[in-house]
Amino acid sequence: MAGLLQEYVTRQAEARPEASALVHDAERLTYGDLERRSNRLARLVREGGCRRGDRIGLLLPKSPAAIVSMLAALKAGCIYVPVDPESPSARVVRILTAADCRYLLVSRADLPIVRDLTSQHADLISGRLIWMGSETPPDLGIEPALSLSDSAAMPDSALGSDGDGSDPAHLLFTSGSTGIPKGVMVAHANVTAFVEWANAYCGLAPDDRTSCHSPLHFDLSTWDVYGAFAAGAELHLVPPELNLFPGRLVEFIRSHGLTQWFSVPSVLTYLTRFDAVRTGDFPELKRLLWCGEVFPTPALKYWMERLPHVSFTNLYGPTETTIASSYYTVPAPPQDPEQRIPIGAPCAGEELLILDDARAPVRPGDIGEICIRGAGVTLGYWRDEEKTARAFLPCADRPGERMYTTGDRGFRGPDGLVYCVGRADSQIKSRGHRIELGEIETALHTLAEIGQAAVVARRTDGFGGVEICCAYVPKDRVELSPSQVREGLARLIPKYMLPARWRHLAEFPRNANGKVDRVALVEMFDQEAAGPGT
Repeated sequence: MAGLLQEYVTRQAEARPEASALVHDAERLTYGDLERRSNRLARLVREGGCRRGDRIGLLLPKSPAAIVSMLAALKAGCIYVPVDPESPSARVVRILTAADCRYLLVSRADLPIVRDLTSQHADLISGRLIWMGSETPPDLGIEPALSLSDSAAMPDSALGSDGDGSDPAHLLFTSGSTGIPKGVMVAHANVTAFVEWANAYCGLAPDDRTSCHSPLHFDLSTWDVYGAFAAGAELHLVPPELNLFPGRLVEFIRSHGLTQWFSVPSVLTYLTRFDAVRTGDFPELKRLLWCGEVFPTPALKYWMERLPHVSFTNLYGPTETTIASSYYTVPAPPQDPEQRIPIGAPCAGEELLILDDARAPVRPGDIGEICIRGAGVTLGYWRDEEKTARAFLPCADRPGERMYTTGDRGFRGPDGLVYCVGRADSQIKSRGHRIELGEIETALHTLAEIGQAAVVARRTDGFGGVEICCAYVPKDRVELSPSQVREGLARLIPKYMLPARWRHLAEFPRNANGKVDRVALVEMFDQEAAGPGT
């Protein structure tokens, strides 16, 4: 097993330097290219003052430059922090402040948000910008400390490393219920454990062409990238704009001759709605895997019936346990649209426990909380011992070992497999994104015009499987339209967290305890969705 993630590329570059490693639009990089470019950039940030354990923020779109930057950060002994360049600047600031990044890598694709940051938060990024464009940087408001062109003079030989597998490789920031994103510390060893198991299970090989559909700040992409590099396969970066065009997305799979596809189910469900997949389509595709949310059974049936030559595998696991902790390969197209697909059996080195409120195992068939222990359990939350202690609990029967309490409810079926039945709290998953409804409420309450706000989720049969709904009471009875609230909220949270339904109320319904009656709010939005006469 590789000790450090960057070693996957180094090994491939030594054995097969001319082998194709990465494809994006018209750009293609070999393993030798990746090794040389990342070595030079790693030396640049080292000479710029980075030391082992420093954080390097990547405010970059999914691109070869971003992949090179990830590898370079690791080779410099640093921890990379991928940041969604589509996020509002307020959220980016919260992440950069929490991570305390030594450098922030930016490109031309990020100019609007970079200029916003330099004008509003110069103290946060002054002396920390690295320009990743090949051209002379435009006016950013702040002079970059370093530029990619500076790395051209650096030696392209490998750097020595004093790190080991227990070191954090990256911080992945997830939605936090307090409104502050939580940074999950993922160690090299967490990732290599999953990669080694998953590549062996799937039979990933040098002749594979794998997808990278998920954004780089989303943990599914971790296996896309390092799984491909560990196998010496060819990684194809899927442009995010294709998600809006079913015909173009399926043509991407066809024209690139992908042999493996891995994504959240919502994109597959979206293609189902447009009947975009032909019978016998994608003849070179061998494996289709999904993770992050439930794949609706009718949509799964659609895909399996059209692609009988493909294996279909459901993966399950939160970011805190590294990509996935369990798996289930569906043996045949489900015939019953109500059939529940299991999350399956634990991956090698993992264990799924079903526990009651006293943290004791429940009987087979009884519902409890799904808890996970083993190789994938991450280091906890960045600089937040309190949250880490609440979510990562000691294992009573294994001194020194911790388990992660997922907040998901599930049971073990008579087949010995684990089934997930939903959440125990206000966290939801929509289109693969894990969202704390409390974070949305916190952001709403920062708007001056809002007196009270409540955010709930209702189940749907549509794209994503869940719809976020917001009810609000304006402050001082001011006139406040949903569009005005949405506009203000859009400056604070990512687009995928914005509610789809809105309701202006004079007052909230309340239950017997005087609390906001969230069940009544869900029913209200359900009736609204059903239309008049219900």
